[in-house]
Amino acid sequence: ECGTRLAAAGYAAFGVDYEGHGRSKELEEYKDKNRFLYGESMGGAVALLLHIHDPSFWNGAVLVTPMCKISEEVKPHPMVVNMLTEVEEIIPKWKIVPTKNVIDTAFKDPIKRETVWTFNSSCSNLMIRKNKLIYQDKPGLKTALEMLRTSISLERGLNEVTLPFFVLHGEADIVTDPEVSKALYEKSSSSDKTIKLYPGMWHGLTSGEPDENIEIVFTDITAWLDKQLL
Repeated sequence: ECGTRLAAAGYAAFGVDYEGHGRSKELEEYKDKNRFLYGESMGGAVALLLHIHDPSFWNGAVLVTPMCKISEEVKPHPMVVNMLTEVEEIIPKWKIVPTKNVIDTAFKDPIKRETVWTFNSSCSNLMIRKNKLIYQDKPGLKTALEMLRTSISLERGLNEVTLPFFVLHGEADIVTDPEVSKALYEKSSSSDKTIKLYPGMWHGLTSGEPDENIEIVFTDITAWLDKQLL
């Protein structure tokens, strides 16, 4: 729905297929337009990595509950990381990392927690918990370590973030700590940066909140994008 809402606001929206690397030929007609990154949670980390890789290419970024720093409360001890690193190539898919059910902790609205709309010819709805495209098990050992390394790398390089950005976070988010977004805002080198924390909102700001909250979030996002184009 993010792409649909952004398109309705007058923006061309393109989603990256992480596994298949996406298709970029359709972007040719927009090559002379302003380009904004948009990422939620882990996608926020990907967006920042893309910016750091090519700092001058992007005109700005919208970062929703970005995963760019590991909370001190859950960061594993270096000794534990070293031990797991020794065996990650031997048992890369070992599901040892304890995690909470992301669906239960990210989607505040119980109806949205159970249902997701797929935009196809029949516009049918699917149960999130039965959707095979949504991974719901514990992460494999190597996956968890790569996410940890990426987060640590981004945390150390937050001062390398120089593009204009708008970071949004729910104050009641227990999937990614709101302190993460505060650290990004405080440590980045951007001269044009905005942060907004939403009292009582969870991790799924754009899909898991009640409709009135989602409207508030998208109104803020489009207002920031519009301001960037003035």
